[in-house]
Amino acid sequence: MHRGKLRVLLGAAPGVGKTYTMLEEGRRLRDEGKDVVVAVVETHGRAATAALVNGLDVVPRRIVEHRGVQLDDLDLDAVLARQPDIALVDELAHTNAPGSAHEKRWQDVQALLAAGISVISTVNIQHMQSLSDVVREITGTVQRETVPDAVVRAADQIEVVDLSPQALRDRLSNGLVYPAARIDAALSNYFRLGNLTALREIALLWLADEVDDALKAYRSEHGITGRWETRDRVVVALTGGPEGETLLRRGARIAARGAGGELAAVHVTTNDGLRERHPGALGKQRALVEQLGGTYHQVVGDDVPGTLVRFARSIDASQIVIGVSRRSRLVAALTGPGIGNTVIRESGDIDVHVVTHERAGGKLRAPGLGGSLSRSRVIAAFAVSLLLGPLLTWLLSFGDDPDAITVDVLSYQLLVLVVALVGGMWPAVFTAVLSGLSLDYFFVQPIHLVTVQQPWHLVALVMYVVSAVLVSFVVDRSARRSRTARRAAAESGLLVGFAGSVLRGDDALQSLLDRTREAFGFTGVRVRQQEDLLAESGTVDTPDTTSTLASGAVIEYAGAPEDPTQRRLLAVVERQIDAAVEHRTLTRTANDAERIAAVDRIRSAILAAVSHDVRRPIAAASAAVQTLRARDITLSPEDRDALLDTANESLTALANLLGDLLDVSRVQAGALAVHPVTLPVGAVVAPALDELELGPEDVDLDLPADVPPVRADPVLLQRVIVNILANAERHAPAGTKVHVGVSAFAGQVEIRIADQGPGIPEELRDTVFQPFQRFGDTDNDTGLGLGLALARGFTEGMDGTIDVDDTPGGGLTVTVRLPIAGHLPLEHSTQHQHLPAATAETTDRT
Repeated sequence: MHRGKLRVLLGAAPGVGKTYTMLEEGRRLRDEGKDVVVAVVETHGRAATAALVNGLDVVPRRIVEHRGVQLDDLDLDAVLARQPDIALVDELAHTNAPGSAHEKRWQDVQALLAAGISVISTVNIQHMQSLSDVVREITGTVQRETVPDAVVRAADQIEVVDLSPQALRDRLSNGLVYPAARIDAALSNYFRLGNLTALREIALLWLADEVDDALKAYRSEHGITGRWETRDRVVVALTGGPEGETLLRRGARIAARGAGGELAAVHVTTNDGLRERHPGALGKQRALVEQLGGTYHQVVGDDVPGTLVRFARSIDASQIVIGVSRRSRLVAALTGPGIGNTVIRESGDIDVHVVTHERAGGKLRAPGLGGSLSRSRVIAAFAVSLLLGPLLTWLLSFGDDPDAITVDVLSYQLLVLVVALVGGMWPAVFTAVLSGLSLDYFFVQPIHLVTVQQPWHLVALVMYVVSAVLVSFVVDRSARRSRTARRAAAESGLLVGFAGSVLRGDDALQSLLDRTREAFGFTGVRVRQQEDLLAESGTVDTPDTTSTLASGAVIEYAGAPEDPTQRRLLAVVERQIDAAVEHRTLTRTANDAERIAAVDRIRSAILAAVSHDVRRPIAAASAAVQTLRARDITLSPEDRDALLDTANESLTALANLLGDLLDVSRVQAGALAVHPVTLPVGAVVAPALDELELGPEDVDLDLPADVPPVRADPVLLQRVIVNILANAERHAPAGTKVHVGVSAFAGQVEIRIADQGPGIPEELRDTVFQPFQRFGDTDNDTGLGLGLALARGFTEGMDGTIDVDDTPGGGLTVTVRLPIAGHLPLEHSTQHQHLPAATAETTDRT
């Protein structure tokens, strides 16, 4: 059976027209003869959207009863039995009703695809799992319903249903998205112009990355290696020299010429080390790359120009920026074309910019003889021997004095030493043999004849060879040590780059895997611990090699370094990865310990509260009772009534304090009993106002009649509203009213309680819901500081959320969000597990 195709309509926010577009496409496909059914569509009361459903075959929904409420949801079995060509499935990230075959709707879609049914679905960018934290930072709203990015990326077709932010706000204002009662709340919260602009940009960038990945996959599948200039990517080659800043700024200007240009800086570390390296320069240049909005990469390779070009091709670079060589003209003439010329020759269709700088070569300097014995040095040594040997023989032939044989011998000996210094053992031995033969043939009688008439001639030849071997041995050992030192310096530089990415705050394990893949040229690296995937960089379909770490984790590589020196360096990196895995494990353990410590702090705070705040009402009640029982004191009826009132008030206050303490203990221990029922919000708001004896002169109430009922525990919800209202009324300035507004939005009812008091500084917002906080309260009449802590615990116990924000014009607004009856709650729980750690500091306003 062939697998169905998935088409996803992606939107930046609710109301852009995803469902409308999906239904229009369904009608078009139906008119073309396709068997199209509506599996599930959420019209949200929009008449235009509902009208498009008419005429399409609709599969009846499955009815599920949950907590006494009937919920309707996608009937997967009915759609599978119907076997249409195409199914329209709205809201891909939706959480299914309890008892469904799958927890999430996207899993239902996977089942339909596996059955050969093609699916058209919708999703908003805020529901992408990888972007939930970003959306929370922008909008302040936690997205509980998410869909894995991989599910959407695996779709056969992804389209953005786009609408400008202002156009969307206009639609919202005209009542085309939400009912009138929800418009003001939506415009002032989620649908702010800045929020919509940011969400739109995120959606477009996400799709652009998806298109880029799809393009790479297409080229890989079809074996296309040529460069496609979909966007300008500029690679700047850094050597570690001071000219790097000039190259980076030039590369940034080139990348900025076109829209979407990208800047990537790369430093190639060779196993032989780097000549004329400035250790501090790379760190400064890396910081400059980040300031310019680019990325920094460090790779390992002996063939510097080849490694540079391969890196450029791996990221589809369109241009390479390199600096003019710092070599002198003499060195260039003797050693041939340098890195720059080789890059130009191997770059193919990638443009190469050669940028001049103040350190560019030009002076006639003699080449240095330092460094390891590379092949070029050995060849140069043979060349010196073949050129200087005949020249020396020609010069010595002008001397006719037989006693000059000593000068002849020392001259040839000097030539042997020079060649040994340049090229090591084998060129030196070759020169020694050639010198001995030349000396015997041209300067020892009989001339022009190679004979060994005297034993000392043979001894001299042997001494030539021995001296050449000894000198070359010293040179070889020095070169090996130099090579080792420079390789160590290069490896240290690479490891510094690994450590730096972690120290700058990157995720340690993920950063190490990314750097490992880039530096050693792997196509993919991932770390597993038992069955869990801890981190992955690149793609690892079938690992070529694996390595088991001391922590028990396993590293899997796609592609492996062939150079043994790279394998040795990789072992060092693996130890860092092992440390990162252990650090992650220890961090989880520490977090668990912190939660236990938080419980202990709560208990300590409760004991402190019992010993301090409870003492006052007990003392007052005890004094009143003792006075009433005293037989030597004559009390008037008024005095007796006053003492009875004092005792009653003190005992009532004591009962309330102990009740609050018990409630906090239950919330913190996860033992809070919640009994949700369907009820209108007004049925709870009115008793709360009566309990606090607040009337129209104290509260401005906005409670529309068409607000849908919520699913909540009436007792707990009343306590939530009472605690928040009491807090707002206490801090509201004299002559001002507390505003209580109720509206419905996105499947939830919002209860907003706003005052015009001093508000709460932003830096203290994280602690406002912690127990035992009294922001600005210094007396004992305000209780234990448990009001908002209990409000949050009770609200979350009812599958709701609570947060605080500034009141326009000054003050604090507390918003309670609860699920509308008939809508599936975002989280299915009947108990709140833990509150944040308590503190005895008086920093909050509860």
